[in-house]
Amino acid sequence: MTETKKVLSPDDPLYIDTSYTPVEPDDQYIVQVSGLKKYFPIKGGFFNTTVGYVKAVDGISFNIKRGTTMGLVGESGCGKTTTGRVLLRLSGEKTAGQVLFNGREVYDLTREELRNERTNMQIIFQDPFSSLSPRLPVGEIIGEAVREHKLVPESEFDDYIDKVMDDCGLQPFHKDRYPHEFSGGQRQRICIARALALNPEFIVCDEPVSALDVSIQAQIINLLKDLQQKHNLTYLFISHDLSVVEHISDTVGVMYLGDLVEYGEKDQIFDNPLHPYTEALLSAVPVPDPKAVQHRIILEGSIPSPANPPKGCKFHTRCSKCMEICKLFAPEAKELEPGHYVKCHLYDEKKAD
Repeated sequence: MTETKKVLSPDDPLYIDTSYTPVEPDDQYIVQVSGLKKYFPIKGGFFNTTVGYVKAVDGISFNIKRGTTMGLVGESGCGKTTTGRVLLRLSGEKTAGQVLFNGREVYDLTREELRNERTNMQIIFQDPFSSLSPRLPVGEIIGEAVREHKLVPESEFDDYIDKVMDDCGLQPFHKDRYPHEFSGGQRQRICIARALALNPEFIVCDEPVSALDVSIQAQIINLLKDLQQKHNLTYLFISHDLSVVEHISDTVGVMYLGDLVEYGEKDQIFDNPLHPYTEALLSAVPVPDPKAVQHRIILEGSIPSPANPPKGCKFHTRCSKCMEICKLFAPEAKELEPGHYVKCHLYDEKKAD
C-alpha cells in the first residue's frame, strides 16, 4: 500500500510557494536576488511539529551594482536584518529564491568554497559591543580572520593590521586595548576594521550607526563613504533612518512585512515616492526648519504578524488608499519608470515608458 502525500492549498499555513523567475548572471551586479524567501518554522503540539511559518522574507527581488550602496529601510520587524543575513548565508538554508554573488548561487557553494568566499563578503553588526569578544585585544579581533585565511605573511601581519586600523581612524597603540576601554564610536570603527581587514568586495551594514550619537553617526557614515571610494566597496546599508539612507545610498528598497514594496534610484524614491507606505515613512523625516509645515501621514494600527500576514496586499490593513482589490489579491511589482518598481494596485494600469 503506497502512502499518498497531502497536497496543500495556498490558504494552508504550511503551504510554501517555491516558484520564482531565475535571473542570468550579469557582471555589472555583484549581488542579484530573485524571489528570495526565508521562513522560520513555528513549532507546537505534543510532538513539537511545525504548525506554521514566520515569513520573515517573502519573495523579494533586487540587484546591487558594483561599487554602489543600496539602502534597505522599513519599520522594525519588517525583515531587513534577515535579508542581509540570508544574502551572506548566515541564517541556515533559504526557503526559496535565488541569491547570486559574483554570478554564482551562494547556496550551491560547497563548504570549502563558501569558506573561501567569506573573505569577499562581510557584515558590520548593529551593536558593536556585543559583536566584539571581551576577552581579545583589538589587534587580535581585527587580525583573527586575517591569520585564519592566511591573507598576509606572518612577518607582515603587524604592519598590515596597523594600516587597516589607520584607514579606520584607529591608532597603533589601540591594538593592546580591550573593547570595554573604547567609546561606542570607536567600537564601531573596530567592527569596520575587522570587516575591512579581509579586503572584501561586499559588506552588509546592519544599522551600523543606530546606537551612536548623531555627531558620531556623521563620522562613521563619512568613514564608510571614504572607504568605499578607496577600496571600491559595495554596501547593503540597512537602516530605519531615512535621512542617513538618503546621504549614503545610490538605490533604495522599502520593506514592509517581508515584502519589498518599492525599489529604485535614491532620487526616484525621495523625490517621487509611489507606495503609500513610502509616503508615510518620508512624511516622518524631521525637517530642520521650525517654520516648515509638515504633512505627517499617521499610519493606523500596528504591523500585522509575519506568522499570519493579511490576505491580499499586506499593507491594506493600515493604508488610507485601500481598495477592495487590495483585500483580495497581492499586487505584482510594476516598473513605472526605468529602474523604479512598486507593488501597489493604485498603478495597475500604468507601465514604464
